[in-house]
Amino acid sequence: MILRRGSPIRLGGNSFVALIGAMALVFAFPTVQYAHDIPSRVTVLAFIKPEVGRLRIVLRAPLEAMRDVNFPLSGPGYLDLDKSARLLNDAAKVWIADGIELYENGARLPQPRIVRTRIALPSDRSFTTFDSAVAHLAAGLPGDTQLLWKQAMLDVDMEVPIADPSDRFSINPTLARLGVRTNTVLRFLPAAGGERAFEYLGDPGVVELDPRWHQAALRFVALGFEHILDGIDHLLFIFCLVIPFRKIRPLVAIVTSFTVAHSITLIASAAGMAPDGLWFPPLIEVLIALSIVYMALENIVGPKLERRWLVAFGFGLVHGFGFSFALRESMQFAGSHLATSLVSFNVGVELGQLFALALIVPALTLLFRRVVAERMGTIILSAFVAHTAWHWMLDRFAVLRQYQFEMPAMSLSVASSLVRGLILVLIVGAAGWAMFELVGRIQRGAPNASRIPSLARGDE
Repeated sequence: MILRRGSPIRLGGNSFVALIGAMALVFAFPTVQYAHDIPSRVTVLAFIKPEVGRLRIVLRAPLEAMRDVNFPLSGPGYLDLDKSARLLNDAAKVWIADGIELYENGARLPQPRIVRTRIALPSDRSFTTFDSAVAHLAAGLPGDTQLLWKQAMLDVDMEVPIADPSDRFSINPTLARLGVRTNTVLRFLPAAGGERAFEYLGDPGVVELDPRWHQAALRFVALGFEHILDGIDHLLFIFCLVIPFRKIRPLVAIVTSFTVAHSITLIASAAGMAPDGLWFPPLIEVLIALSIVYMALENIVGPKLERRWLVAFGFGLVHGFGFSFALRESMQFAGSHLATSLVSFNVGVELGQLFALALIVPALTLLFRRVVAERMGTIILSAFVAHTAWHWMLDRFAVLRQYQFEMPAMSLSVASSLVRGLILVLIVGAAGWAMFELVGRIQRGAPNASRIPSLARGDE
């Protein structure tokens, strides 16, 4: 059919009936609640407790995170509790139970079976303990409770059959899909008693709820290795260290100095010897950027081995505190193996450094042989690094300025902190003296100690 301007549109009988039917459908269901958007922030509270014959999982999550489920509403958006009850199990299965993998002694357990679900008020505080959460799940809200669906919480009681409550259990939760930013607080109550708390953002991977020492060690070795490869500022610092020194002897002296220094402050921070003020992490971030700027400028001016190892040692102390900040949030996964996990993380950091050096040193050697003269290439690369780190330093200093530093009043706790700081200074001094002796032996063992820097730059 061709329509001309100004000509009337005529509908046949069937077309007219179809149009009237479509309009009726539009206006007949104005209150249907369709799938809603992804919540920006979601907090999940969970307990896991092994009991005789079963592993109990009690969990709470916001109802609005159960997307693609159209819960019946009444009035100005109140949740119809009676009609919604039949949808809760399906929502809990799709969005919660299907996103949890459980293991007993490394063997995969069946998917959790949903025992009970219920709606809770946002003001409810029953999830402070396992027993109060279970007792609250057994009760129910009156059907005439007026509760906006976006404020409602969904409580879920699940269980999985197990062989022995004293076995080792682990969980792989994939609940990050509940929101844009999903924070989970998970508490494990082992059969032997006590409580172990975990708090993580997103999906943490497999979490050993009561890890053995080798499980904790492997996790923290991987964590340290990943931290080096993910930390672009640490990689740039290592890059600046080795640009002018790529021969074995000077490289051993510089890298060993950096490793010893950051190991000291990493362990000291984990032992509580670092300042606990809110200003301290931003200060360390500024100093890390400053260390990169300084090393890059020194490369441009012309480095010397007798000064480079000392600078690497000093800035290594700063980077060690930076490593400790990444470790601090992960120590919850160490179980009772804190010392093992700390050492393993440091081992992972060293392996990451060696991996980075194994890529950087040959790449630099090839670049200076085939593309650009070494001195010119050192200046160009260091200038780019200095420019990048300078902007980092300015941005981080702007953050640091927002914190206010105040001298604490003298007290017993402050005096204890000063004593710990003094102990750290003594340890650093002893390590510095040991490094001085080691570098001296490396220089004396070289064919010509005075030519170490030039040999490191590829001169024969």
